[in-house]
Amino acid sequence: MRCASIIVLGLALVVLPGVRPCAAADAQPAVGAQDPYFGEALYNAYQGHWFEALQRLDTELAQHYRVDDQRLDSLYPLIGHAEFSVGDFELNYRMHHRAGRAIKAVLEADVEDLVRNEAAFRLARIHFQKGQPQDAMEALGRIHGEVPKDIRDEIEFLRANAFLAMGQPAEAAAVLKKLLDADGLQGFAGYNYGIALLQDGKTAEGQQQLAKAGEPNRSDTAAVVGIRDKANMVLGRLMLEAKDYGNAQRYFDRVSLDGPYSNQALLSAGWADAMAGNFERALVPWNLLATRDSTDSAVQEAKLALPHAYGKLNLHGRAAVLYDDALNSFGAELVKLDASTRSVQEGRFLEALVREEIHQDALWVVKLRDLPGAPETFYLTKLMASHDFQTALQNYLDLEDLRRKLESWQTSFDAYDDLIGQRRAYYEPLLPGIDATFRELDAQYKLRREQRNLLARRLNDQLTAPRPELLATADERIALDHIHATQAAVARLPEAARAEHAQRLERLRGVIAWQLRTEYADRLTVAHEHLAELDIELATLQDRYQSFVRTRQASVHSYMGYDDGIRDLRNRVRDSLERVGQLQKQQGTLIEAVAVAELNARTERLKGYQTQARYAVADSYDRASQAQGGDAPTDASGTPGAAEEGK
Repeated sequence: MRCASIIVLGLALVVLPGVRPCAAADAQPAVGAQDPYFGEALYNAYQGHWFEALQRLDTELAQHYRVDDQRLDSLYPLIGHAEFSVGDFELNYRMHHRAGRAIKAVLEADVEDLVRNEAAFRLARIHFQKGQPQDAMEALGRIHGEVPKDIRDEIEFLRANAFLAMGQPAEAAAVLKKLLDADGLQGFAGYNYGIALLQDGKTAEGQQQLAKAGEPNRSDTAAVVGIRDKANMVLGRLMLEAKDYGNAQRYFDRVSLDGPYSNQALLSAGWADAMAGNFERALVPWNLLATRDSTDSAVQEAKLALPHAYGKLNLHGRAAVLYDDALNSFGAELVKLDASTRSVQEGRFLEALVREEIHQDALWVVKLRDLPGAPETFYLTKLMASHDFQTALQNYLDLEDLRRKLESWQTSFDAYDDLIGQRRAYYEPLLPGIDATFRELDAQYKLRREQRNLLARRLNDQLTAPRPELLATADERIALDHIHATQAAVARLPEAARAEHAQRLERLRGVIAWQLRTEYADRLTVAHEHLAELDIELATLQDRYQSFVRTRQASVHSYMGYDDGIRDLRNRVRDSLERVGQLQKQQGTLIEAVAVAELNARTERLKGYQTQARYAVADSYDRASQAQGGDAPTDASGTPGAAEEGK
């Protein structure tokens, strides 16, 4: 037997704190009040619904840019923050290419330093996540002026990680040394600082820093405990490589018994004792480890290491029994692995991954182990926790979520068809009567407008060629008509009586003419006032006219003109659904292939363990028999070597 292979020392690129909606938006406490649609997008973002946030904000921005006068739009004062948020949301939705373009647009726009510098930081993080540390450093170099307080340390931490990724550990160490006490980076900065020192060839200083980073502290958070355990594991394995078994044991003992590295720590601690020749001490961690979940590779190795230690202690009977137990355990695990492989190949693994109730829990990967009918999840939790698998899995889950949305949109078109049909059935019977009323209103409006224009022209003519008789009242017009009629009658009288009556009629006409001429200015003023009042009435009538036109158009437009748009959307959704289905199938096939490869690797490893156990159990029985000087005694159950248990 040999000890577990020592891992190659490498850089641990610590994930930066979770991405939140941009600080620029945070600086606007009344965003929702200023623009409710932008507020809705931010609300979805704070809930982690990045697709919905993008959908709402993209729509709002498209409408904003179609407005004739954008300065009157409620989004106008926030347009810089909205453009920044687009890139922010796309970054969180892992649309790195589009996010990079959006953030570059912010960098080139006329925005305040706080917004520009955070945009540069997020662009740098995009490049770093894509494995482009040089581009990340260039983006960080664009940060100048005032920097948001809550990301200052994150900027330097990202800079240090970029230096490490570019093979410049000395520069990284200089940056990380200043971040050892930074809030939110406790443990992470110290661990990476130790790694940077080791890569820079400063072995003693690096080990000293890792030892400091691995010191336990009751106030440590779960994340800090995890990085602390990682530091102790790295140190322990370095000590194993240096054959400093005492210090190796000390560092392995500092690893938490319930952390993610606990099984490897117990296994390595046992090997540290075994390689030092202390097989009795090696039994303690290995016995503890052997009782744990048998699907873990460290536990499986412990099932072989434990009887190996008993064999070294010349307890060959006990070793034979444990080898036999290991064989039975490996056989059972191989059966499970075979069932798991078939389950993955039949598609049940992907069905388990997309179950909605699983994702309601932050520890959903662990919860998968409790699902019935999904045996593969016992072996793939470690694989599913890896970054590469999580990225592939998240792509698959995003495609699944998009597929569900597209299917929902596809069925919603029927609802729109029903709505349009109901509107048509309601409005079309009403339109003939409405049109008849409209024609009456139209004729009335045109008549009144012509009358008003005629009066206006006459009043304007009065200013250049006064005609007082046109401003006579109705009574005065009647009186004048009577005078004219009387004059015609007088003209038929004898000449002797005609003169007296004509004189009286002229006097009456003169009285009316006097009134018209002396009151002309006042009457002209009153006429203009009446014309202004008529204009008010005509404006009211025009408002009714235009309101009627708009209402009729709106009623018709509520069910007409949608057919082509809905048909195009149906086609787009159908095409998108087909494309998403193809991509999801390809992604699912890739995930299943990775899962099957992992299961096959486990199967081959277990078969190797099984072969070792078979040879070892036979050898142990032979050694036990030789130790007894003959055939090995059996207990009541017929198990050889049981008599040796009491030694």
